[in-house]
Amino acid sequence: MAKGKVEIYSEACKSCRYCVITCPKNVLGTTEAVNQKGYQYVVALRPEDCIGCAMCATICPDGVITVYREGA
Repeated sequence: MAKGKVEIYSEACKSCRYCVITCPKNVLGTTEAVNQKGYQYVVALRPEDCIGCAMCATICPDGVITVYREGA
């Protein structure tokens, strides 16, 4: 199965959590830390479980998520 790699630009994340809710593998979650705008931000808590579906990147209203697919 193809694997994915998620990159999140945390300084632009507003923690709407749409990506967290949408991820079918529960890869994403929020952190207690805050970015420069004062928002908690999303991180890949279980990056090894990412399948590269890019649903998180598609639903992100601010376009702060990039997904790379690895393998076939």
